[in-house]
Amino acid sequence: MSTHLEQGRAGEARRQARPVPAPFRLRCGALLVDYTLVIFILAFSSLLARLLGRGARWAGETALTLGYLVAAATVVLNFVLLTVFTGRTFGKWVTGLRVERADGQRVGVARASLRHLVGYPLTLLTFGLGFLVAAFTPGGRALHDYVAGTIVVRDRGRGRRAAAVARLPQKGKTAAPARA
Repeated sequence: MSTHLEQGRAGEARRQARPVPAPFRLRCGALLVDYTLVIFILAFSSLLARLLGRGARWAGETALTLGYLVAAATVVLNFVLLTVFTGRTFGKWVTGLRVERADGQRVGVARASLRHLVGYPLTLLTFGLGFLVAAFTPGGRALHDYVAGTIVVRDRGRGRRAAAVARLPQKGKTAAPARA
């Protein structure tokens, strides 16, 4: 019985712990991964269109159009849907970051859409200065975070998983004794 209560208290303490804002460099790395994914799709479809376009022009145009559609679907899936359901884009998952509302709650569809479909273009209209704001604000929030009321934080669960993996026995070594 006391174990269940201790687990409940530990869970409550984790929820009340203040999230650590994501460092600017990690945010840049996550964005680079996300956009590399989209650019790869566009480059592959352009290459495919060029190869198919030699025989029949419509085949090349179809491949290019299909590439544009897949890239657009990837943007919506990665930046909106993944953010809604997991709190991460692919790039944020790779870098161990998470998007959440400024009050610590999960990001909903409207807020994720506002952040990525309105906030990002506004940030880009400032010639990237909206991204640079994150490097100088105490919470590390960029213009699109202020527009949507979100914050990018380090994923709390990632550190526990890394520590658990580090405790796994390696080939040829014995496991470390468990602490009480």
